[in-house]
Amino acid sequence: MSAVPQTEAELRVQLAACYRVFHLLGWTELIYNHITVRIPGPERHFLINPFGLHYSEVKASNLVKIDLEGRVIGDSTWPVNPAGFVLHSAIHQGIEGAHCVMHTHTTAGCAVACSQAGLSMDNFYSAQLHDRVGYHDFEGITVHADEGPRVIRSIGQRPAVILRNHGLLAWGDTLPYTFAVLWTPADACIVEVGLGGRLDATNVLTQPVACGIASLGLDHEGFLLAAEDGVPDMPPLDRIAFEKAGIAKPGSPLLTQKYSASMANTVATQA
Repeated sequence: MSAVPQTEAELRVQLAACYRVFHLLGWTELIYNHITVRIPGPERHFLINPFGLHYSEVKASNLVKIDLEGRVIGDSTWPVNPAGFVLHSAIHQGIEGAHCVMHTHTTAGCAVACSQAGLSMDNFYSAQLHDRVGYHDFEGITVHADEGPRVIRSIGQRPAVILRNHGLLAWGDTLPYTFAVLWTPADACIVEVGLGGRLDATNVLTQPVACGIASLGLDHEGFLLAAEDGVPDMPPLDRIAFEKAGIAKPGSPLLTQKYSASMANTVATQA
């Protein structure tokens, strides 16, 4: 295998390994957030994690290949998260060198993202990012394509991005480089939060944005996957979590008719 993966098969192995590394670092949020890699070629197809799997369950073989519109290319029994492909596809399409995009919701990263002042240039890690951090104002859960151009304008050519009130993002021409970029603000945020009392006033969400998040963020039925109509079973880890949270009863079917209709509508609107 070459030092820099070039084929889809090589990229699948590298990307799956990165998901496992994120899991070991604790840079996960159940089945949410994404690491994507663009496959070389004029189509700008990219690989994304299957929606419904924990990072510890992602494999080279179950990564989903999609186009810039979120349509699945080839065979996959897994859906993809609209919030993932909208944000990531905009960056893959809008920034020539963005072959890899990573996004996290780490606690320290979110804390700094909520701060009006943003990242403080007062420690070893943040100093490495001088004039290399872009900021994008929060518009709610990223499911609307028209936000894409505004994200690109906010980023410019800065490889590290703080999505205000949201989390951290990094992009780069290779997966290892992008990981190094993301590691730097992640540690800088840990230092900043660890200093205690250094975060200033926060960016308070407007009522329309907060209401929009509330209407989507707690729609638990939209998170439940089961073996119906060809959709795989919910992974054991997530099944146990939902059962303990009282969202689903032990041993009960997890995919409701309502969710089946919702997924069918989502697929239809993406076609």
